[in-house]
Amino acid sequence: MQLEAITWQRMAERLAGHLDVGAADDEGEGAWRRVGIDGAPAARTGVLAGELADDLRPRGRPVLVVAAEGFLRPASLRFEFGREDVDSYLGAWYDTAGLWREVFGPTDPGGTGRVLPDLWDPVTDRATRSPYAELPPGGVLIVHGPLLLGHWFPFDLSVHISLSPGALARRTEESARWTLPAFARYEAETGPAELADVLVRVDDPRHPAWTGLRERRDG
Repeated sequence: MQLEAITWQRMAERLAGHLDVGAADDEGEGAWRRVGIDGAPAARTGVLAGELADDLRPRGRPVLVVAAEGFLRPASLRFEFGREDVDSYLGAWYDTAGLWREVFGPTDPGGTGRVLPDLWDPVTDRATRSPYAELPPGGVLIVHGPLLLGHWFPFDLSVHISLSPGALARRTEESARWTLPAFARYEAETGPAELADVLVRVDDPRHPAWTGLRERRDG
């Protein structure tokens, strides 16, 4: 697999340009574009999400960034089998139904564009009660966080930010090291590197490398 060195800013520019071209090909006017930036917490997916948002706005594209961590399920469900259960982390921590209902549904064709930016606060273990955000037609929704691929989320563009096992271990906080087997399983069972339209390797966050835009894959 060929990887090309690139800066985060240049990567964001290339992705934004691709989204602009793709928007011109959408059927009908006002379609929303949906981007998924997938990666373990150590991959800092929010960095690329922010860079992409900053590049899209001057192009006249309204943008809403949604973090998957805002859609964690209540502690009673996440910790039903213990606080460090790998199976639960993979299948029960993130409220995928909530993402479908509150984030992707409103940006489907004919949707309202009224997106809930977050649903649950894991610190207080209560609903956030955040107001809905209005994403105008033609806007771009960027969802970022871990374990996003393999759910058939309707991304128009998907990016997987990958670290080697050694780099992931080094850059994962000690308290979260128990999640490392979960991400190993995710790589082996879901294959996000193959599903994504773009693969980025960030063993050194100062020097990312990527594949560029590849032939479209479903996932």
